[in-house]
Amino acid sequence: MIGEPVIHDQGDIVDDAAAAIAEVLRQAVATRGRASLMVSGGSSPKPLYQRLSKTDLDWSKITISLVDERWVDPGQDGSNEDFIRENLIQNKAASATFFGLKTNHSSVVSGLASAEARFKKIQRPFDVCVMGMGSDAHTASWFPNANGLSEALSLENQDVLCAVDAAGAPVAGEHPHRITLTLRAVLDSHIVVLFIPGDAKRAVFDAAPTKALSDAPVQALLRAGPKLHVFSSPSP
Repeated sequence: MIGEPVIHDQGDIVDDAAAAIAEVLRQAVATRGRASLMVSGGSSPKPLYQRLSKTDLDWSKITISLVDERWVDPGQDGSNEDFIRENLIQNKAASATFFGLKTNHSSVVSGLASAEARFKKIQRPFDVCVMGMGSDAHTASWFPNANGLSEALSLENQDVLCAVDAAGAPVAGEHPHRITLTLRAVLDSHIVVLFIPGDAKRAVFDAAPTKALSDAPVQALLRAGPKLHVFSSPSP
């Protein structure tokens, strides 16, 4: 039976989330000599990444990559890689190893094998996956009813990455073609951090289990049980 997620909704959730992530990474480096951190884009975790970047860790032994990415090149509008380089791969974290998901292929499908090969350099399971959530209850690039969602959420899918076409999803904007971690890869992580500040996002998360999985994909993270740490705070 799956246990309950750990909810953090008191105090400074930026400080608390940064401390929780740092402790897992510190222990991984101490025991295995390496650590891995998968991170999401979006405006909500920006202060979390900025705080992490100033944390004392042996960043040279930590590999960072993305939970998902729009199929756009670095330097183009919407690039999660640019966002992470600007907000996390800075300060003390500048010595971390970082690689993005976008390849030079014309489509996500044609670039999947190349992107997947990059992850063979990282020992699995990942140590930490940092997830966000949109107002439509998507997380990673698991958009409601998107083409590729069932493959992304299938626990039978042992691939690390898959393609999602979120055309028609308002939150996906002008970049519906996405590459994303699969649910299996996320659930296998040592800890999954869901960072959802504000009353509105907390309400979306709390309501997710009352809906079909295809309508509220974020509820798939509940399968992580106590490995899922939800950091949520009321709006100021």
